[in-house]
Amino acid sequence: MSAAQAQKTGSAAGGELEQVYRDHSQRVVRAAYRVTGSMDDAQDVLQTVFLRLVRREGGSPLSDSPGNYLHRAAINASLDIVRSRTAARSAPLEDIEPTLAGREDESPDRLQGSSEIREQIRLALATMSPKSAEIFVLRYFEGYGNHEIAKMMGTSRSTVNVILHRTRQKLRDAIGSYVGAEQ
Repeated sequence: MSAAQAQKTGSAAGGELEQVYRDHSQRVVRAAYRVTGSMDDAQDVLQTVFLRLVRREGGSPLSDSPGNYLHRAAINASLDIVRSRTAARSAPLEDIEPTLAGREDESPDRLQGSSEIREQIRLALATMSPKSAEIFVLRYFEGYGNHEIAKMMGTSRSTVNVILHRTRQKLRDAIGSYVGAEQ
């Protein structure tokens, strides 16, 4: 490949990346904000996700569904940030139960409850497997249905159901230990 062809290919790829950024950057920021609870962290996640994309070698996973790929990358990068935090505040388990129940008639923002509850959930999710945390975030923070999550994750709906059930139980146990430590 000549230098001119390489430059032309690079410009085309840059233009494609620019379009992907315009189309999906706000979705990445919203997802990151819902997980981290901080706009500064959400902006860091946006930068991290797109820098990783620019630095990728080989084929791009964006050809089929750039939105899903970037959304999952944002959630994973956000969970990495949450995992790095050390401060924990406690909340009564009774306040968290409605959030973990996942009522269908409520919006994802309403499901998140107070900032104290969100922080407890974030800290507990940070201790779980990436797959469990990601599925929980997609369901309860982002509002996706179990069928949609299964499709995004390349797994069965029953697997998503089982992982969500186990994750909710682990969250109840983890957050319950904070309540027990206060008493």
